[in-house]
Amino acid sequence: MAERFDVIVVGAGMAGNAAAYTLAKGGLKVLQIERGETPGSKNVQGAILYADAIEKIIPDFRDDAPLERHLIEQRVWVMDDASYVGTHYRSEDFNKPPYNRYTIIRVHFDQWFNKKAREAGVLTICETTVTDLLIEGGKVVGVRTDRQGGEVRADAVILADGVNSRLAVKAGFQPEIKPENVALAVKEIHFLPQETIEARFNIGEEEGVAIEMAGKISAGMMGTGFLYTNKESITLGVGCMLSDFKQQKISPYELLDRMKSHPSIAPLIAGSEMKEYAAHLIPEGGYNAIPKVYGDGWMIAGDAGQFVNGIHREGSNLAMTTGMLAAQTLVELRAADKPFTAANLAEYKKKLDDSFVMKDLKKYRRMPEIFHKNKQFFTTYPDLLSRAAQTLIRVDGVDKKTKEKDIKKSFIASRSLFGLIGDAFKFWRAFE
Repeated sequence: MAERFDVIVVGAGMAGNAAAYTLAKGGLKVLQIERGETPGSKNVQGAILYADAIEKIIPDFRDDAPLERHLIEQRVWVMDDASYVGTHYRSEDFNKPPYNRYTIIRVHFDQWFNKKAREAGVLTICETTVTDLLIEGGKVVGVRTDRQGGEVRADAVILADGVNSRLAVKAGFQPEIKPENVALAVKEIHFLPQETIEARFNIGEEEGVAIEMAGKISAGMMGTGFLYTNKESITLGVGCMLSDFKQQKISPYELLDRMKSHPSIAPLIAGSEMKEYAAHLIPEGGYNAIPKVYGDGWMIAGDAGQFVNGIHREGSNLAMTTGMLAAQTLVELRAADKPFTAANLAEYKKKLDDSFVMKDLKKYRRMPEIFHKNKQFFTTYPDLLSRAAQTLIRVDGVDKKTKEKDIKKSFIASRSLFGLIGDAFKFWRAFE
């Protein structure tokens, strides 16, 4: 293309659309390149949308965005093979507009988000792969695509091309992602009548529930499971670290089948029809795995920059926020008539550091390594907690003091007194 752009955005996911929309609204000339057939075509899956993040970009998004249900209840389960110990929080405050969280179907939402970007002036080209960054004198000046005569020039390029960004690796901006820093998640969407979903989860029309799960459903690996309610379907899945999958030699499909057959989950999806299946990588390395996110003429946003909060299962809000902040940096520099040099783009990193994105990731910076090295949190403790709960609840003529002593003995026998103290310290360190 002979045409020159102010900014090229690679990718049309959450981060890419947020960046492209913000840039166009700021008056910049934007080209967005997506390798999928349409925006969101690679995201055949359900997800959670955080209203705060999208509201900062499109304040009136609720007017026409394809939203499934607003979440009024959050459940957390620690599971063994036959039961779970858990908690849940349900509040009528979450049932009052403006709602805080929604379930969505990514393919529909991504298409809507990209439509908004195009209406703002973005030129989006799909079914096109960016094969290389054009670099001259150490500065990124555009991209090369797989189309004939596919070199396009711009003053800056934002890489929002997902986890394990091949362009960033190829250009030497970041190393190959390590297997211990990325999770492989498998998801299914199970369709049920709307009234059946609402009866099973004790919710009303447009109300939703999210369940986060940990424990033996990950088969001794570092990972979690999840289940979300949509209007006429249920999204469920499980994800574990790629390095653990390689060691355990268990397939993701087998892990998901085990999860679906769990006695606490099977009744929730009974009689459903599975129509959608997806597998994708999720960056889980946390704060210590974040690469350099800017340089001369380039920036990185979303999953490509490892911006995922694994503890709270937050990803879309970090993607949208980082995409928005990258775009705002460029809009402000252009307004001040400053070039997109590395020194000037360092403002993007300052914005990130001042946001919840880096503050939250820094808070949990020790978590990935601690949980990866201490699999007892996913194996031994779910069993101990389940047995302890069952012992206390079962009425069998044994006095409560004896039961409490037996529970203490079982914990010490499994981990030893010093082991328990050490595990408690590690757990505190992971969340401190």
